[in-house]
Amino acid sequence: MAIRILLVDDHEVVRFGLCSLLERHEEFAVVGEAEDGLEAVELASELLPDIIIMDVNMPRMNGIEAARSIRKQSPHSKIIVLSMHRQKQYVLDMLEAGACGYILKTKAIQEVIPAIEAVLEGDVYLCPKVAAVTTKALVTKDRPDDSNRTSELTSRERQVLQLLAEGHSSRQMGDVLGVSEATVVKHRQNLMDKLDLRSVAELTKYAIQHGITSLEI
Repeated sequence: MAIRILLVDDHEVVRFGLCSLLERHEEFAVVGEAEDGLEAVELASELLPDIIIMDVNMPRMNGIEAARSIRKQSPHSKIIVLSMHRQKQYVLDMLEAGACGYILKTKAIQEVIPAIEAVLEGDVYLCPKVAAVTTKALVTKDRPDDSNRTSELTSRERQVLQLLAEGHSSRQMGDVLGVSEATVVKHRQNLMDKLDLRSVAELTKYAIQHGITSLEI
């Protein structure tokens, strides 16, 4: 069965380009298109797509508010942000709203398919430029004061958090760490249990907020 995809962007040319790209792959089916966030919420509830590729800045309802509504009505739908903006606040707000991926429009051709594959596997996908800018932009004063929980993490768990913040998938993390993908998934679950988080998106946001980078591991 094909992966059902909803495209959301107020520019018709962007939707047309995405549709043309996705239609080259038999495993994907574009089941709907929306011009703004409000229409996206309505179509998501009606169509129950597997994947929603959505912009942030749109008329009537922005992507952040739309993502929050969609997560309530269609929680199984995976939201991937496709935006011109790579500022950290956009990324953090969309992750908090329930997005599982964030890619830039300038890299759409290269990044859309890997992003879809990653979120379908349960990972969060941040394109390298987004991950780098978001991590570097954070300074110590921006981090929540819950260092006790972070200090309880093992070295390997901190490595996994670092790789999440850098936008790596579970498979890529396994290659970097020299362990199986199943082991990475287990570490990820242990992290969620220790940090009282419910999703990979929340883990990724936690890692970014706390500036867990290669300099700290």
